[in-house]
Amino acid sequence: MRLVVISGMSGSGKTIALQALEDIDYYCVDNLPVTLLTEFARQMIKAGDRIGARNIAVGIDARNVERNLKNFGSLLADIRALGFSCEVIFLEADTETLIKRFSETRRKHPLTGDDTPLVEALAAERALLTPISACADLTVDTTTSNVHQLRSLIAERIAQRKKPSLSMLFISFGYKNGIPADADFVFDVRCLPNPHWEPSLRQFDGRREEVKAFLEQHPQVEQMYDDIKGFLERWVPAFEKENRNYMSVAIGCTGGQHRSVYLVESIAGHFRRSRNNIVVRHRELS
Repeated sequence: MRLVVISGMSGSGKTIALQALEDIDYYCVDNLPVTLLTEFARQMIKAGDRIGARNIAVGIDARNVERNLKNFGSLLADIRALGFSCEVIFLEADTETLIKRFSETRRKHPLTGDDTPLVEALAAERALLTPISACADLTVDTTTSNVHQLRSLIAERIAQRKKPSLSMLFISFGYKNGIPADADFVFDVRCLPNPHWEPSLRQFDGRREEVKAFLEQHPQVEQMYDDIKGFLERWVPAFEKENRNYMSVAIGCTGGQHRSVYLVESIAGHFRRSRNNIVVRHRELS
């Protein structure tokens, strides 16, 4: 049986993630007290065939006693000893974005009170959830994501992942909008010739044949492709040996429209020929 634990900051999209899994027939339970997690797993083993639940998702948040959250790592070990394939997904967003989301929805943060403003509640929540975030197989930063993008990401990276293959996310981005916070590897390709300065190409992105032809006529572009591809081919297997389930590779140029898009498509295409679970995202084209 497979158990996915969804946790993270309030306002980061945990409910959306659980709903996305529920829509594809995961048996989902939200806000489970962490002390009940092991017993819940035992009960699911007993009831699995009867209720038809082979894939289970559980939401755990900061509404738990601190001392219980500190034992999260040992609880995971107990659950895996029961025979579960267990993964922890931690959702995150920057503080400014979380404050804006709470303001827009007018929801109350679970840790706020008469003497605890929202900023302090968020800081306390981060500290409380450290034992869970430290165990995360995948950390997802939703700062720049909308509801539909998060649903799609959960479906592609978690629900459709084929065991035991590593799920690799290749994401293009523009440095002018910041580096993706949840990237494992970041490659800067701003040194390459820029199609932006060709008036006939500016309106297109790196998926267009005209842009591809422009970039492929420059030897340094092919060299950059070979170097990034070679680095990943050499080192990704080492991470897999350490039971890594997820990896994010970010490639950035100035605006995230041409060079990074082209290289993400090219390198992801290369790995698709030998691997499952390859996901592509173009942050600035979404």
